[in-house]
Amino acid sequence: MKKICFVAFTALVLSACSSESKFKVEGEVSGADGKMLYLEAAALAGIVPLDSVKLKGDGSFGFKQARPESPEFYRLRVDDKVINFSVDSTETVQINAPYIDFATAYTVEGSANSTKIKELTLKQIKLQSEVNALIRTMQAYQIGADVFEDSLAALMKNYKDDVKIKYIYSAPNTAAAYFALFQKLNNYLIFDPLNNKEDIKCFAAVATSLNNYYPHADRSKNLYNIVIKGMKNTRTPQQKVMELPEEVVSETGILEISLRDMKGNVRKLSELKGKVVLLDFTIYQSAASTPHNFLLNDLYTKYKDRGLEIYQVSLDADEHFWKTTVDNLPWVCVRDANGIYSNIAAMYNVQSVPEIFLINRNSELSARGGTIKDLEAAVKALL
Repeated sequence: MKKICFVAFTALVLSACSSESKFKVEGEVSGADGKMLYLEAAALAGIVPLDSVKLKGDGSFGFKQARPESPEFYRLRVDDKVINFSVDSTETVQINAPYIDFATAYTVEGSANSTKIKELTLKQIKLQSEVNALIRTMQAYQIGADVFEDSLAALMKNYKDDVKIKYIYSAPNTAAAYFALFQKLNNYLIFDPLNNKEDIKCFAAVATSLNNYYPHADRSKNLYNIVIKGMKNTRTPQQKVMELPEEVVSETGILEISLRDMKGNVRKLSELKGKVVLLDFTIYQSAASTPHNFLLNDLYTKYKDRGLEIYQVSLDADEHFWKTTVDNLPWVCVRDANGIYSNIAAMYNVQSVPEIFLINRNSELSARGGTIKDLEAAVKALL
């Protein structure tokens, strides 16, 4: 009898230990009868399937998984609709959602970080919607290039300032702060950890906090490595006198640029003499890059047959990313490996990107972005 009791007690203890080492996510998905609901881990290496259930009439579900050793990210998915949430330990996260508007109209309880993640998700969706509307307005010729660029810059600045204050610097040791760092606009990171000094500070704040709490976690190590790479890319080089090769100043109207394209071919700016050239300094890894290139593509499509050419200089730190991005762009794309410390950008007094210059058919500098009120009208005037 004692032996049976001991076995039963051992089983009870093991069951309790097993239960304590798991987290739960449960709730209801209304209007989803017959749909498959998936629980997935949003790991560093990608999305990992964990469990699934076929929803019945009431839409109730419940998943259990082993607790993570440090805060981790998970998601519920129905079709292509996704809810992101985080788990710190063995908490129970309660999520209720309608099938329609699954990714935005849900409620979450039991996880303060997951509540913040929902707030960030809704903010990002709103930003994407505003940027899309801005692009449509520009493409419909209801606003000029100057208004488009200024409005885009204002949207990005306001978003980043808000997120920095409320979600990153206020609690850098949280999963919500980490989640904020990796939000995207047009599939590009909103906070640029490789090219933007101020954004690198955000990554550094979270990396330092996570390293203090979870020094052995893969995410802590990965974030630390990102910060180190970003700091190296943006470290101010030792000051030295800029020496200009004779060929740089041989053209009377412009300073020569001679850089390689993605195929390794040297492309000189002076070789475009006879065309109207839009010289553009940019960073493709910036979230503003895609809407900016929409603007350029619109101009290029309309005026390339009349003699417009675009010479686009990338200041991206990541060469592979640059090559992948420019593969399908129809104009001249080159890269300066010196990044934001490019001597060429310094010669043109580029203070921020994107920055545009217009060059006439005689290879004379006609205007730069800040002085251009209507980019399309300025281009047409030179053609």
